[in-house]
Amino acid sequence: MNGIRVLVADDQDLVRRGFRLILEAEDDLEVVAEAEDGARAVTLALETRPDVVLLDIRMPVLDGLEAARRILQQPGQRARVLMLTTFDLDEYVYEALRIGASGFLLKDTPPEHLAAAVRAVAAGESILAPSVTARMIARFTRQPPAQDARRLLDRLTPREQEIFVLLARGRSNQEIAGELFLGETTVKTHVSRVLAKLGLRDRVQAVALAYETGVVSPAE
Repeated sequence: MNGIRVLVADDQDLVRRGFRLILEAEDDLEVVAEAEDGARAVTLALETRPDVVLLDIRMPVLDGLEAARRILQQPGQRARVLMLTTFDLDEYVYEALRIGASGFLLKDTPPEHLAAAVRAVAAGESILAPSVTARMIARFTRQPPAQDARRLLDRLTPREQEIFVLLARGRSNQEIAGELFLGETTVKTHVSRVLAKLGLRDRVQAVALAYETGVVSPAE
């Protein structure tokens, strides 16, 4: 079985080396390149075609947000971006999710969680540290629903709107299937259509859009 190819981008040598040691201790993970700044990360992502890019949000030359944007916009690029953040950088979280990052982890994440997160993101799932999720939700409780974004939902059929709401509440495909009395394969098809119609990359972006439009609220 081919391993998951990872690019690690962080301006601190010790952090990069630490991540490499953690990831390469796993049989199925391979660090194919390291970058010390955002611009180098963009170049190496194009050269090495990793499956996952671990990207610090604060870096010299080009910050992690702009680096993520450029990586995800590269023609034919299939890499998933997993951002690394600290408690004082939450203002960038939502924008990174909107441009297509697959999630956020705090830099003090335990080693076993880091490896599991890389595998999950490579498999097409999304990852958000619980504390990051809480603050993202809090942001949307302090602002009115965005009407322009809400009009996007008119593209969905009634069934797809049901799927979207459950998706935004964090339900898995299996849980959605159980609630709506549908087969898992059918739910998977609906989820793919919902994401495509709304121009979303993954479930994390669906959650962000749901809070932005007021479709779901923390009380739910």
